[in-house]
Amino acid sequence: MNKTFYMNRALELATKAAEIGEVPVGAVVVNNKTGEIIGEGYNRRETDKSPLAHAEIIAINEASRNLGGWRLIGCDMYVTLEPCAMCAGAIINSRIEKVYIGAFDHRFGAVGSTINLFDGRFNHCPKVESGILLDECSDIIKDFFRRLRDKKNEF
Repeated sequence: MNKTFYMNRALELATKAAEIGEVPVGAVVVNNKTGEIIGEGYNRRETDKSPLAHAEIIAINEASRNLGGWRLIGCDMYVTLEPCAMCAGAIINSRIEKVYIGAFDHRFGAVGSTINLFDGRFNHCPKVESGILLDECSDIIKDFFRRLRDKKNEF
């Protein structure tokens, strides 16, 4: 499998989020040895009424359950939007090795846009590759918020 395969799966999950009125962010955790997706998530903050229900957190929780432990050593994450500080912290703590990011988040991004929590100050520092399917990941976010603005302007 390649990077675009996994990011396309994350985009499918982001589409599910948009369909239920959530900000369209999707994430997958992949076991590097097998290539298997072991965790998936999409934003569910409004649905679950929880500030913790970010795509990355949901995917990390599922991957941890599937592996039987909290350390996701030997795993990578693919996420359609740059993680926020909470999610970046969870990625560091779970020991994910590399994060592949689709679009940048210039308001809340914590992996280089606003701040960079992966800058080496912690005992674990995931590697990062950004811009995977950048246009597709950017477009799904832009389209979602444009539709929200259009809907708001109807009233």
